[in-house]
Amino acid sequence: MYALAATAAGVGALAMAQPAQAKIVYTPTHKKLPLNQYFFLDLNHDGVNDFKFYVFTYFTSSGEICDGGVNLSRLNSGNGAVGKWGAHFRGPFASALKAGVRVGKTRYFPNHSREILGFGSGRYSGTTYGPWVNSGRPVDRYLGLKFEIKGKTHYGWARLNVQISMCSASATLIGYAYETVANKPTVTGKTKGPDDDAEQPNPDAAVPSGTLGRLALGKK
Repeated sequence: MYALAATAAGVGALAMAQPAQAKIVYTPTHKKLPLNQYFFLDLNHDGVNDFKFYVFTYFTSSGEICDGGVNLSRLNSGNGAVGKWGAHFRGPFASALKAGVRVGKTRYFPNHSREILGFGSGRYSGTTYGPWVNSGRPVDRYLGLKFEIKGKTHYGWARLNVQISMCSASATLIGYAYETVANKPTVTGKTKGPDDDAEQPNPDAAVPSGTLGRLALGKK
């Protein structure tokens, strides 16, 4: 009877000790971002906007010089996008990640309120620059994102199709996702969970010393 009770207690303690299962929540969409207006992104649909996009083009009064670009702003100091600093004294740029890239705390998230995705300037001698520029052709890549849910860091991604050319810019949001477990890395383009590398429970940390549960595990 004692052995049965000890075993039951140990199994019950382990069942309660299971960590939250890692899960990717994916939201499919195909939304062309408005021109010269803000577009807000709420990654986990909790009613709190996490990022703000701004696609813009404009000309000078003479019409000889134009600017265009796509900007990303974080709406919380704990949020950010995987990025790097670039040329032309602009930046930091948000990296144009390929599918299958791991996004987590080992990535560089510039401590800056705005990441510039692309930029075009000058009607006659303009330039385009940034990792999302591809000679005027559309670039379909991923943003690696971190954001906060109730003060805890979560990781996610957003897929964008961006086109920057001299005097024009456009961007379309093609789906986004996030990891439900705090501080758990995710992978760009992955739309289903649980993650393959979900953390395993630690029975020693979950079962207090001197309990029947530890005796059932053969521990003193």
